[in-house]
Amino acid sequence: MSTAGRPDFSGGVAELGVAGRPIPGEIDSGDMHVVASYQSGLLCAVIDGLGHGPEAAVAARRAAGLLSDAPGRPVRELVEQCHAALRSTRGAVMTLAAIDAASDRLTWTGVGNVEAVLWRATPDAVPAREAIVSRAGVVGYQLPALREVTLSIASGDVLAIATDGINHDFILESPLQMSAQDYANSVLDRYGEESDDALVLVARFLGRSP
Repeated sequence: MSTAGRPDFSGGVAELGVAGRPIPGEIDSGDMHVVASYQSGLLCAVIDGLGHGPEAAVAARRAAGLLSDAPGRPVRELVEQCHAALRSTRGAVMTLAAIDAASDRLTWTGVGNVEAVLWRATPDAVPAREAIVSRAGVVGYQLPALREVTLSIASGDVLAIATDGINHDFILESPLQMSAQDYANSVLDRYGEESDDALVLVARFLGRSP
């Protein structure tokens, strides 16, 4: 199951926002997101099919379907499964983040230039934000050695994942004083580039489910 923009999803685990659009002149976008619940948490993923247009959308849609069907598996395994499933497509880059509400932890991994940043809600947190270090490669074509990183998370922390149609400078704009959807809309409006599809997914962690 995928969803977007629901303020109370998966037992109140996260407040969600998403904003995206295809490259001007196209109908299909190769940028897609997945938000899917599993027993102890939530999988958030952003997929960017290579290039743009219908063929990019085919690759992204195939990966999104696979991730939605098995969100509780380790993120490394999910990327490996996508790699096998996308061999007959033009491929994709992606970042996956699993929010474990039972242990207050986030585990993420990425292949290619889908950026992710975790903003800390605690005012004196050091660092105030943490960014994913993705490995170069293409899922479905050339898969690098995958690296999972697990971070502690706290209520109010905000995760943002964006495709390369969003200018890198979006990480300079704090989401902490905005709703998840307002922040997603602001990032797309201010940092979306006209030369590519663009999408940003935002999830504010609300703490453990009751």
